[in-house]
Amino acid sequence: MEDNKQQYLSLLSEIIAKEMMILGPDMAILTAQSIDGLVVDKNGVVTDIVGYEADAVKKMIDEYQKISGVAADEVINSIFEKYPQIKRIT
Repeated sequence: MEDNKQQYLSLLSEIIAKEMMILGPDMAILTAQSIDGLVVDKNGVVTDIVGYEADAVKKMIDEYQKISGVAADEVINSIFEKYPQIKRIT
């Protein structure tokens, strides 16, 4: 697996983990599993991205923002700081 894709998998999995603390595991994982292009296991780990990685990130952010608004944005921004090679699409 290419390194760039692994970075996206890690980023997305970390976002889910943080959202699990905010929304609860069931809601956070079900939301992530509903996003087209993402393969998310029962523990909330993203195991594959089908399609363009940046699109999957944007879809996930949009979904979590719909549910928890500003709280999601603050959490997501802090995670992006750890992945400077991945640019957030707004």
